[in-house]
Amino acid sequence: MFVSRPAVHPVEAPPLTDAAENPPRVRMKEIQGMPGTSGGLALRLSQFVFAAAALGVMVSASDFASVTAFCYLVAATILQGLWSISLAFLDIYALLVKRCLRNPRALRLFTLGDGITATLTFAAACASSGITVLIGNDLKICSQNHCTSFETATAMAFISWFAVCPSFLMNFWSLACR
Repeated sequence: MFVSRPAVHPVEAPPLTDAAENPPRVRMKEIQGMPGTSGGLALRLSQFVFAAAALGVMVSASDFASVTAFCYLVAATILQGLWSISLAFLDIYALLVKRCLRNPRALRLFTLGDGITATLTFAAACASSGITVLIGNDLKICSQNHCTSFETATAMAFISWFAVCPSFLMNFWSLACR
C-alpha cells in the first residue's frame, strides 16, 4: 500500500533589512474627528443639530415656499440632517463595539457623501443669503417678510456647513494617506 507521507520543506528566514533604508510602516493614529471616534461623533451631532435648526426656523416662516432658494435650503438641510444622523448612529455603533471605520470602501463613501452634502448645503446657504440680502437691503420689504427667520436659517445652514468641512477634510486626508 502506497501512502503519501508528509514532506517538510525548510523555510528560509526573510532577509534582514536595514531600518534606515526601509522603515517599518506605521499605521495612522486615530485622530479625533475621523469616523468612529468621539470627535467624529461630536462633529456629526453638531452637523445634525444645526441642519435641523436651519430646517425648523425656515419651515416656521409661512412664506418660505414662495422663494426657490429657500426651498432649496430646506431640501439641502433635510439631506444634510439625514446624512449626519445616520453617520452619527454609525459612529455610536463603532464606539460601542470598538470598531475602526477606516475601511477604504467606507472612507470613500463617507468622503463622497460629505463632499456632496457640504457642497449642497453651502450652495443653498449662499443662495438663501443672497435672497435675504435682496429682500432686506435692496427691496427693503422686511416688514412684510420674515427676514429674521430667513437670516437665522441661513446662518444655521452656514454653521452646519462649517461643521461638515472638518469631517470631509479628515475623511479625504485619511483616504489620500492609504
